Amino acid sequence: MTALRNPLAALDRRWTPSPRTLRIATNAALVMSVVIVVTGGAVRLTGSGLGCDTWPKCTGDSLVTTPEMGIHGVIEFGNRLLTYVLAAAIGWVIVASRCANPRRRSVTRLGWYQVGVVLANAIVGGITVLTGLNPFSVAAHFLLATVLITLTTIARRRAREGDEAPQPLVGQPVRRAVYAVTAVCGALVVVGTAVTGSGRHAGDPGEITRMPFDWETITRLHAALAWMVVLGTIAVIVGMRLMDAPAGPRARARDLLIVLLAQGAVGYVQYALDEPELLVGIHLLGAAVTWVAMIRLVLSLRDRGPVPERPTGNDRAPAAPPARVTGGDGHPPAGSIAPGEEERTPAGV
Repeated sequence: MTALRNPLAALDRRWTPSPRTLRIATNAALVMSVVIVVTGGAVRLTGSGLGCDTWPKCTGDSLVTTPEMGIHGVIEFGNRLLTYVLAAAIGWVIVASRCANPRRRSVTRLGWYQVGVVLANAIVGGITVLTGLNPFSVAAHFLLATVLITLTTIARRRAREGDEAPQPLVGQPVRRAVYAVTAVCGALVVVGTAVTGSGRHAGDPGEITRMPFDWETITRLHAALAWMVVLGTIAVIVGMRLMDAPAGPRARARDLLIVLLAQGAVGYVQYALDEPELLVGIHLLGAAVTWVAMIRLVLSLRDRGPVPERPTGNDRAPAAPPARVTGGDGHPPAGSIAPGEEERTPAGV
């Protein structure tokens, strides 16, 4: 009897992607995880949420949209098709990290986690359609998409760093401040779904159930949380300057502040103009970019060494940090440089 062979193992013997290939793959997965959030918002803002009135088919009799469904069916079905593009990008990450030399097992695991989130969110999306765009299901759909963005952002960073034990680059007070800001930012995202679920953009021209919250009150809470994140980020920037933090974390904190200020400006303008669809869509994109910037700041607080170098020779090497040359006392000999040390820079994504 012929033994079953792992197709990835077979490909592993024929293709060894470069670190650059893996970086491109993780970039693609991150971009697609943001794009599908924006296109999902376009579905809602154009009233196309029920453009395909069932799931997993588009109609009771057709897997794809039909002329009778009109433009709304095209928009909704097009958004569903993008899930396959996203899945292809994630698959590229899994294959590239599995076939890399040395293997990047942590990136491969993150890729499989992403597959799980995509499958779960597809099911939640189907439930959303079958329940007539229930606002709580819509909120869960967005929050799972945010989890996916978290994973793709982490995978992007892991593809650009080594596998050594994490070494903190900033003091504990700054790290705690960043973690606190991250928690408030997470609350900001959750409350943002309540603002949307209570607002007028239900996703379909018909009568759609909305969340039982006063829109003005929940919007003010959303704004208060946004200001807390802004002020917390400013405090982190000041703390990093006082503690002479490396350039990487300081740059990531500045990036977050810039994105927050731009996102806040869009939010106030859309509120003043009674939520025009275009500005709501831009604000949705800003929410995804803000979360990416937040996760990048968290990841910049530690260093895991340089990307493992490809071994010379034909044998594959395990995904392990490069060995360091030491003297008899356990320290590097005078005047020597540990392998890869000359390439180390402060962490930044």
